[in-house]
Amino acid sequence: MLVTALGARTVAGQQTCPPTPTYSPCELVFELNEQEAAAHRDPYQTVELRAELRSPRAKTILMPGYWDGGRRLVIRFTPVDPGAWDFRITSNIERFNGKQGQMQATDSPDPGFLLPANVHHWMASESRKPHLWMGDTFLEFGTAPQQQFDAYAEARAKQKFTHVRGLLVAGKLAFPGGRPEAAYFQQLDSRILALNRKGMFVDLVVASGGGQLTELFPGWQERERLARYIVSRYSAFHITWQLLGEFESHDGGRALLKELGVVIQKHDPYQHPRSTGTLASSAAASPDGWMNYVVHHAFDDTVGAVEHQVFPAPFVNTGFAAESAAGADAFRKRLWQASMNGQYPAGMLDIQNLDSAGAKAAKAWYEFFARTRYWELEPYFDVDGARALALPGVEYILYIERPGPVEILIEKHTYDVFWMNPATGETTKEKKDFKGSDRWTGEPPSKTQDWVLHLSREGRKEGMLRSYKFESRPNLMQEIEQNPQKAPFDILEPSRDVLSLKTPSKYQAKLRRETRGTRQMMYLWTGEVPTEGRGYRVVGTGAEGTLSIPPDLARQFPAVFNLRIYALNAVGKVYAVDKVYRLTE
Repeated sequence: MLVTALGARTVAGQQTCPPTPTYSPCELVFELNEQEAAAHRDPYQTVELRAELRSPRAKTILMPGYWDGGRRLVIRFTPVDPGAWDFRITSNIERFNGKQGQMQATDSPDPGFLLPANVHHWMASESRKPHLWMGDTFLEFGTAPQQQFDAYAEARAKQKFTHVRGLLVAGKLAFPGGRPEAAYFQQLDSRILALNRKGMFVDLVVASGGGQLTELFPGWQERERLARYIVSRYSAFHITWQLLGEFESHDGGRALLKELGVVIQKHDPYQHPRSTGTLASSAAASPDGWMNYVVHHAFDDTVGAVEHQVFPAPFVNTGFAAESAAGADAFRKRLWQASMNGQYPAGMLDIQNLDSAGAKAAKAWYEFFARTRYWELEPYFDVDGARALALPGVEYILYIERPGPVEILIEKHTYDVFWMNPATGETTKEKKDFKGSDRWTGEPPSKTQDWVLHLSREGRKEGMLRSYKFESRPNLMQEIEQNPQKAPFDILEPSRDVLSLKTPSKYQAKLRRETRGTRQMMYLWTGEVPTEGRGYRVVGTGAEGTLSIPPDLARQFPAVFNLRIYALNAVGKVYAVDKVYRLTE
């Protein structure tokens, strides 16, 4: 419940909240008088306001305030514990400075904010229960006509979506003249709150691509003020941060990310998950320390499958498919293939047809995974004829895009066997359980469509829910093999020592010998100019092709270009080989 002056009581000159449920926003509202307004003609720039809030458990939150247009100032925070919260105001407005008050928080069933958990997964901060991320993209959610937004929110809630990805700063509509437009942000507030009330987190893209951020906020001080403003206004909601639409399209994008990310990390008292939008992978910014989950925007499974084995963080794929461009069948298949990579989906459904086939397939996807121990599933490689996720010894999930013979190695137990149609969610259980063998072989019910096979110890899972903690076993990252002598492949191209941006350069990896492990290989080629500090870019996938080196990867030439080749074999082992070249214009 957002609190306005109606029904509020006055404590030491400011309005405070009536009893507020935990994990619901509460507002402390302040009004400048005539003398104060005359002294601060630009409150966005000159007024300082913050509250130190102490919970009943003696946990302290420092919450900055924000200017909300005219003479209105607001401190918005969310109580995370029930009971009496004491607060003390600090401000350069003498009338507010040092004032104290108290508000009451009541208990609620809200599971809390979002935290990374179990290496590649998510949990709710209050309930400590797993969170199943299924997202959609509606960048214009804040500016769309109200009727369209209402229909969208209603439809996606019924379809079980838990995330909506949208744009926070819509150019000069949001910041005309370098100041926040109060009406714009008040509408955005109400829409984020509406999505939250329907059980959906909002993944906030602060600014789109193409240099929009530096065009609106050319100076670092302006960008720092923006970061503090959005933290003070939106950290009380159920959100995640996705800072730039495509960080690679900004000049000095990685440095901009670090500027914003560090400020948000410092001032966000709830430490909402932080990442950024990307053309391929945001993992290039992970060494900077502010980011705690990775966004992929990749149709190619290689990026997700390889990096899942390299980086200990949750992965969200925002670009596995756009339904309106790819079609419903391709969207569904890409949804399941992204899941087999270990990525959580945040696709782009057809907004003009809210009850599309893609939306129905996404609902079926959610209802299926909600019946699994999805927070422990990892890509599984002892399989032929399909791609798989598994919690070994408990359940195995196989996606069979091209129906045919399937074989998977499993731990010896008795398993229930289910077949699911991923287009409709219709599930059929085989009459006989599978037992007595460490190898399951078979074929889907028909060869006319894609299928999902689920081998599950249903009774075992029920018992685990009663007795196990969040995870039943450690989720350990593998050690990447970086000795080129132990890699099962050679780099044939590029064969010359000098690469030119003007002349396309071929790449090629060739296996040294055929083995069971090398029967399937995924190659990810990344390039970086270390002295530029921009991080790496994905420059190729597959065994061979033409390198796609961004022209802005270096400013000074010739440059030292580091080419790294990751190779993921059929049994899940990752190799990394580095080669150094001279890059010219």
